[in-house]
Amino acid sequence: MKVVFKTEQNSFNVQFNDSLTAREILKKLPINSVVSTWGDEIYFDIGFKASAERATMEVSVGDVAYWPQGKCLCIFFGPTPASTSQEPLPASPVVIVGKTEVSPRELRDIQLGEKITVEAA
Repeated sequence: MKVVFKTEQNSFNVQFNDSLTAREILKKLPINSVVSTWGDEIYFDIGFKASAERATMEVSVGDVAYWPQGKCLCIFFGPTPASTSQEPLPASPVVIVGKTEVSPRELRDIQLGEKITVEAA
């Protein structure tokens, strides 16, 4: 399912997969939150606990994941403070729920504290 992430200045699409966690999140749309950043990662509280099935530490640029420890959605677009290379590395295991094709440059324009909305496309 295609989902739209909207901030004050930007809007981009994410293709959600068919995992249990993704389906749980999709049922709760729309989600309104506030952006936090951690290196080249945007994350934000979704307000509820979702399934942590198939959590992993392996993520790629463009992955959108649920972070069970923080009850957050995360968008990975480059190295994080935990990275030892140019690849993103989450702080702890995450569940990949989707993928975006938006450029890292556009994601770097999204600022700490911006409001973000996630809704069905």
